[in-house]
Amino acid sequence: MIKRELQIFLTAMMFFTRIPCPKWVDHNPVFLKKSSKYFALVGAIVGGIGALVFLAASYVFNTQISLLISMFATIYTTGAFHEDGFADVCDAFGGGWTKEKILLIMKDSRLGTYGVTGLILILALKFLALQSIPSHDIALAILCGHTLSRFIATTLIYTHKYVRDTEDSKAKPAAKSMTLAALILSGLFGIIPLFFFQTPIVFLTLVPCYLSKVYLGIKFKKWIGGQTGDCAGATQQLAEVIFYLSLTALWKFI
Repeated sequence: MIKRELQIFLTAMMFFTRIPCPKWVDHNPVFLKKSSKYFALVGAIVGGIGALVFLAASYVFNTQISLLISMFATIYTTGAFHEDGFADVCDAFGGGWTKEKILLIMKDSRLGTYGVTGLILILALKFLALQSIPSHDIALAILCGHTLSRFIATTLIYTHKYVRDTEDSKAKPAAKSMTLAALILSGLFGIIPLFFFQTPIVFLTLVPCYLSKVYLGIKFKKWIGGQTGDCAGATQQLAEVIFYLSLTALWKFI
């Protein structure tokens, strides 16, 4: 039982990061389908790397440079997996006007104008929002941003059916429906780090983060009838930046 759960977790880490895993771990669809419950835990690892890199860089560089190095570290760790999904969604919903066209554009590996513009804006917004948070809380904000946003992405998987009609999608097993028990576990991994802020007001960030998912969910359902792996990645990216912006706004009242 323990070994099976470990394999499910390592499958999630192998799929969503570049972190080396044992050779006996592979992209087994059976384990990948169950791995969604550990998305937020993988986020804790990625966010932890980003937080530690920021703290280490802060001993040498100023806040701005340290943040950029931290962002580079997390993007490198994940292989820009979620950023790629966000860019694909920008291109698809910006240039497609039918379900078939939108799904076709999302599958295209080429990056278009909407995707480039979206990536530049969301990365710039992340940087500026994190820079606006008090320096002693930035590392914790990075950790929580990565865990909470991945939990928000799993709620999209839970509430919206997978709609891509091709069987060759690598993300299909991970993006398909999840159980309520798996969602609750993901929620625990995603929300518990917020307690380290030691102020209940920080939990208000859950509202705008979830509303960002509701907004995207409505848009996805209207145009393609559900979600894909790229949609979940876009939801993660938007929820992450919304979390940082929400913290920036809340800190004015703390």
